[in-house]
Amino acid sequence: MNHDPAASPLILGGAQAPRPALPQLPPLALYIHIPWCVRKCPYCDFNSHAASPTLPEEEYVDALLADLDQDLPAAHGRELSSIFFGGGTPSLFSAQALGRLLAGVQQRIPFASDIEITLEANPGTFEQEKFTAYRALGINRLSIGIQSFQEQKLQALGRIHSGAEAVRAADMARQAGFDNFNLDLMHGLPDQSLEDALGDLRQAITMKPTHLSWYQLTLEPNTVFWSQPPTLPEDDILWDIQEAGQALLAAHGYAQYEVSAYAQSGRAARHNLNYWSFGDFIGIGAGAHGKLSHPDGRILRTWKTRLPKDYLNPAKPFKAGEKALDNDELPFEFLMNALRLTDGVDAALFAQRTGLDLASLAEGRRQAEQSGLLQVEPSRLAATPRGQLFLNDLLQFFLI
Repeated sequence: MNHDPAASPLILGGAQAPRPALPQLPPLALYIHIPWCVRKCPYCDFNSHAASPTLPEEEYVDALLADLDQDLPAAHGRELSSIFFGGGTPSLFSAQALGRLLAGVQQRIPFASDIEITLEANPGTFEQEKFTAYRALGINRLSIGIQSFQEQKLQALGRIHSGAEAVRAADMARQAGFDNFNLDLMHGLPDQSLEDALGDLRQAITMKPTHLSWYQLTLEPNTVFWSQPPTLPEDDILWDIQEAGQALLAAHGYAQYEVSAYAQSGRAARHNLNYWSFGDFIGIGAGAHGKLSHPDGRILRTWKTRLPKDYLNPAKPFKAGEKALDNDELPFEFLMNALRLTDGVDAALFAQRTGLDLASLAEGRRQAEQSGLLQVEPSRLAATPRGQLFLNDLLQFFLI
């Protein structure tokens, strides 16, 4: 692709106030966005688009590598600790295309010896031969989008797979050599009862995933469900589902380590842990976002051209915009991620990742602790159980 790297991106925000150089750069990850799906789900607000019968795999891989070339200076010599293929439905791409892409990435940035490479997949796209080939490429973790095992709920969500296909997908993943995989489940679905929700969880647990993402359906703007809202469970049912579901997961050895993430011991998603601990990630692909730190103390949020046809257009730049985070924004930006973690983070990480003195949080911490939303623990930044439930309220103490 001949995208012009000199094309000027949109730059938002004013001049950055002086900030000390970072003591060390955070770990580096790579997010790769594959924007096509078989069908757009009515609840989905991600950058996904219904696929045509033939996907432009070759052209898109070329574009991804050219996009990465323009972001390479931001790697500053670091190796990749993780790669995450998100979408859309990345499992629509052939193993051949993903293999060429991974080889191209590794030629540009070294991989950590224990790199975690995750691929999102939907049960309706599972083929044994394809997934065996994915595993042979070095992809060592899957995130399987189940959402529910119940036919009525799947139809309401616009999913293309059946409950039986969801169960088979986990079996096929194991047969392909994946011993580390996540199941993605929703609760609070249209007309869902407590027993419906727990039935989905019990079914998922029998499949013995190493990780479960279990989160409540929310109605997002610019979705079909936003304009034509379904009937969702009442708040008291939602609360019962949350409490009973968390107890069920804990009883079966799935520890909650983030608002909606539960894992067996040692199986937390490293890519997401890096994200929540304010690590760095390059984002390539249509609509991908990134967060990049520089030795001089600058921290940038970046985002790429959203529509696939524009992303593939050589006359248009890959980068749609970037924003340098100001000192006043950094406490909120850091804590918006770190406080999602059940155990929070070491307080010293704040200075390491932002270049700001921990003392700059003192007043916000005092007020948040008095409100009962932040743990009174000088060496850590962690929400109380109540703070986890009211995270938006907790974060307000750190808005400047």
